[in-house]
Amino acid sequence: MPLYVTEEQVIALLTPADAIAAVEASLHRLARGMIDNPARVRAELPHGVFAVMPCVDRELGYAGLKSFLWLPGGTPFLVVLFSLAEARLAAVVEADYLGQLRTAAASAVAAKHLARAGSRTLGVIGCGRQAASHVAALRTALPGLERVLVHCRDAGRRAAFCREHDCDEATGREAGECDIVVTATTSHEPVLLGEWLRPGAFVCAVGANEPASRELDDAVLERAAFVCTDARTQAQLEAGDLIEPVGRGVLDWPAVHELQDVVAGGTQGRTSRDDITVFKSNGLAAWDLAAAARVVELATA
Repeated sequence: MPLYVTEEQVIALLTPADAIAAVEASLHRLARGMIDNPARVRAELPHGVFAVMPCVDRELGYAGLKSFLWLPGGTPFLVVLFSLAEARLAAVVEADYLGQLRTAAASAVAAKHLARAGSRTLGVIGCGRQAASHVAALRTALPGLERVLVHCRDAGRRAAFCREHDCDEATGREAGECDIVVTATTSHEPVLLGEWLRPGAFVCAVGANEPASRELDDAVLERAAFVCTDARTQAQLEAGDLIEPVGRGVLDWPAVHELQDVVAGGTQGRTSRDDITVFKSNGLAAWDLAAAARVVELATA
């Protein structure tokens, strides 16, 4: 019988450190050509979307997919794992929390490789679940962080978030002036301006996964010495933060690198302390499979 792992079990089993290790290992496998990760497929609904993200990780030993239904009434997520060795359905994993952790884990891995050494401040624009998972993951990956500044438009949510996660309330500009800046919003208009960024900043943009949505203004890309994403082919379909600047001549697709190559050492990201570096995250099924496989390992240990 296949293993079924509930949301509650995932929360109890998977830590930010587990997710970071799983995602970083998957990026190395991607760089070695051991993973096939086609772009996300979306089917539009009257008030939402149904999405499927397939993946085959030959070294991990699984084929599978992440699927989710995005509707006003809720957003269920599932990861399905098939064993390549045994040609059977191995596990079904409820994946809302898993998705939050794997996204934040990828950002943490990017920060390890692209943030300036000695970074002490983290600015987060957004007060939702992704913002919370990013605070936890980045604190795990970068224990030298001394202060986390958080901004969102709703003052009540901002205050509650900061109390719960031991952060300081900030304006958007104050958050944008930190050593590391994360944007985790549902905004369709830029929430981070390039003029706010200090020399040497690392920017991680995880929202705006639609062609017409932006979290970063053009000045962020104009000032960036290095820009990367998780998969260029997927970014060309849905990353408005890159699609629009390319269309305006601010950026060229050949100048957008992939995180896997940075992690594996094939591409150098930061070349000086003053470089501004950018990671645009869209989310890969490879990360979901890797995190789900770790959950299955922990659940059956």
